[in-house]
Amino acid sequence: MVETKPVDTSEKGESKKAAKKEAKKAEKAAKKAEHKVGKDQSQNTATEENDVSVGKYGNLPLIQSSNKNLDRTFTYVKDLDKSLSGKDIWVRGRLHAVRARGKQCFIVLRQREFTVQVLVNVSEAVSKSMVKFSSNITKESIIDVEAKVVEVATPVAGCSQQNVELLASQIWVVSASAPQLPLQIDDASRPEKADDPEGLNIRVNQDTRLDNRVLDLRTATNQAIFRLEAGVCRLFREVLTNKGFVEIHTPKIIPAASEGGANVFTVSYFKGSAYLAQSPQLYKQMAIAADFDKVFTIGAVFRAEDSNTHRHLTEFTGLDLEMAFNYHYHEVMLTIGNLFTEIFKGLRDQFRREIEIVGQQFSVDPFTFLDPPLVLQYEDGRKLLAEAGVEVGPEEDLSTPAEKLLGRLVKAKYDTDFYILDKYPLAVRPFYTMPDPDNPKQSNSYDMFMRGEEIISGAQRVHDPQLLTERAKHHGIDLNKIASYIDAFKYGCPPHAGGGIGLERVVMLYLGLDNIRKTAMFPRDPKRITP
Repeated sequence: MVETKPVDTSEKGESKKAAKKEAKKAEKAAKKAEHKVGKDQSQNTATEENDVSVGKYGNLPLIQSSNKNLDRTFTYVKDLDKSLSGKDIWVRGRLHAVRARGKQCFIVLRQREFTVQVLVNVSEAVSKSMVKFSSNITKESIIDVEAKVVEVATPVAGCSQQNVELLASQIWVVSASAPQLPLQIDDASRPEKADDPEGLNIRVNQDTRLDNRVLDLRTATNQAIFRLEAGVCRLFREVLTNKGFVEIHTPKIIPAASEGGANVFTVSYFKGSAYLAQSPQLYKQMAIAADFDKVFTIGAVFRAEDSNTHRHLTEFTGLDLEMAFNYHYHEVMLTIGNLFTEIFKGLRDQFRREIEIVGQQFSVDPFTFLDPPLVLQYEDGRKLLAEAGVEVGPEEDLSTPAEKLLGRLVKAKYDTDFYILDKYPLAVRPFYTMPDPDNPKQSNSYDMFMRGEEIISGAQRVHDPQLLTERAKHHGIDLNKIASYIDAFKYGCPPHAGGGIGLERVVMLYLGLDNIRKTAMFPRDPKRITP
């Protein structure tokens, strides 16, 4: 017989009561929540009905080139001053900073290096909802603002436009930024000066900057750097064009190494291989042989050198020129020297503001130069170094430390950051360099320096095919690989000289910056091929 256990009815009754109690509690909470939602909805409806700013703020639909707002005229932030006081204008810019305080919202609106303060203030025309919306716009979003230009009693600290502010009546988000930024523009703009204690607080390291280059390029300093860099290209073109030079465009995919060296990038070319040009050297010279007389080109140059230094890139912008002369290569050397003088004058006179902006973040000593430029013989440079305790052999090249020291010695003695060193030893120059007619150990070649670093290496080229063949053999170069180069001079070619300039290096040294990656928009080096 199976024994059955008696049921405890008291326990069963208590659990039923507890369940009923919980159900009532849940029902009460649900009703309360429903009541709250209804109350919030009615409040929101009331707010929307009472919102005097409806239709004056929000997120714009995606701009797809429709016919809406085509009559809207925008004013540039840099043009905002007291002369526009009292006028209603439209401005488009980035929300650089935002700060809400009670019934007010302060926005700093940025266009490149120019900034202005925008005030969104609760009034008869501006609602609390509009102020709240404005305070929640994410940094770096692009916004359109309609506002009245108002003159201020005290200058607006921290903005480039200090004498006026904007009193907003409409604010629209054109393109919203993600709320989390990989770097803050303010942090990327902080001074980096040894004597500035504030500059030690927060630094954005170089890799973070370059990994997020689009954001980094928005800083006022970078805007200034790359506008000045564009200025160097423009001045290079203007000066040479005025001197009768013709701009040419040369191939970047070539059949053999430009300079006979191994530091080239090989690329697949259909069923064979080709190389990326180390230099437009051959093609500049062919243009001279084709009677163009004076030529220049601006374009990409590729060097497969595993150099991870402050001044080397695997791809840079070359400013190259070549020029026929009558009897002496100094006709060309001095033309190039005077070209630099004109570029330096143009930067000094036309880019004063950009230079000042860069100087606010980085320690920059003003660039000094002489007119006409200083020309020293290689032997003079050796003597200056010897007096400073550094010996360089008569057929040795200058090491990088020796170049920098010589730059400091020249600056101390002649007060110039730019100079030309002429008559380099033949042994340290490429095979196509013309030997000196009076001294077989010297050559008709020159380097030019800015702040003690080389920015152009140039020379008279050997334009005689027989001598060129001899020089190539002397350097152990495979003649088959340079046959097309030598053939270019078989049908008569005028004597000529030239050189190649690295754009990024010129800008780096003119501004006194410490790394060429600061002057390359999207730098390429042995460790970086992105973004």
